[in-house]
Order: sequence, then structure tokens, then C-alpha cells
Amino acid sequence: MDGYKIGDRIIYPNQGLGVIEDIQVADYYGQRFRIYHVRILTNNTLVLIPSSNAEEIGIRKPISEKSIIKIFRFMQNGIVEVTMNWKGRFKEHTNLMKTGAMYDMALVLKSLYYLNLIKPLSFREKKMMERAKDLIVSEISEVSALPSEEIEDKVMHSLSLCFENISTRVDS
Repeated sequence: MDGYKIGDRIIYPNQGLGVIEDIQVADYYGQRFRIYHVRILTNNTLVLIPSSNAEEIGIRKPISEKSIIKIFRFMQNGIVEVTMNWKGRFKEHTNLMKTGAMYDMALVLKSLYYLNLIKPLSFREKKMMERAKDLIVSEISEVSALPSEEIEDKVMHSLSLCFENISTRVDS
């Protein structure tokens, strides 16, 4: 993360898009640290991140426009394997969300969307599905400079194309 400067946009795993507002050097326990002051845009939170921990945390630059096309292709094609055991599935999805990688979040969204078609999701899984969708939409919207409503429509359309042949559950 040492290549970043004030004003750069970054992705903070499981939090979303942030902007580096300031970079300061601080002394702690006799060592000098470069500290990034990152404003998380979704909730206006200020996070202080030592540059030495940035990679470990999973801080990254937003994806490229080329990668956006790959993400949409991934969401449109094929069925994903879903663990039917709730505990194992939730742990797996939580770990994927923590990476902050766009592909991992898309995998979580795709598998929960599919699961929601065949059975009701738990409250926690519904929240996770919404969180994955929101993070994907906000990042793609930022990179493509398109309104988030338009990106959300594209994401949901891609998922519906992927699972158009799945018979959906009937809620009572």
C-alpha cells in the first residue's frame, strides 16, 4: 500500500470503498509507522491503517473495467455448488467476504441468490447476501462511473439469467 497517495480510492474488505484522506508518520514503541487515514464512504467512518498491515488486511485498489466484464460473465454462467449445511456454509461465506476480493463476494452473492430460489434464507444469510450485493454494486458503480441503481439492475439481471431454469420455491 506504500504506493498510495492522498485522494486514492481503495477497497477495504467487507467495508467497501474508501478514500485516503491523509498519510502521517507516527512513532510507536521506537518504530516509525506510516499511517493511512481512510474514510469509508458507505458509513463515513475514519479508519487508521498502518501501511505495514494494509496487505494483511486485504486493502486493494478497485477492480479494472476489464474485470467488471469477467464478474458479470461469472454471475451469468453456470450453477455454483452450495453447501447445504448452514453452519459450514455461513462460515465459508463469512471467510470469503473477509477477503474483500470481488470474485469472492460475487461467489457469495451468486450462491446465496441461488439458495434463496430453492429455500428461505436465514436472517443472517439474507443480510450477507444484501451486503455482498451492496459491496459489488458500489465498487462497480465507482469504477464504471454509472449510477448504482443501474449497476444493481445489471447485477440482478445477470443472476436471473444464470438461474432462469431453476424452479423457485413458493413461500406460504
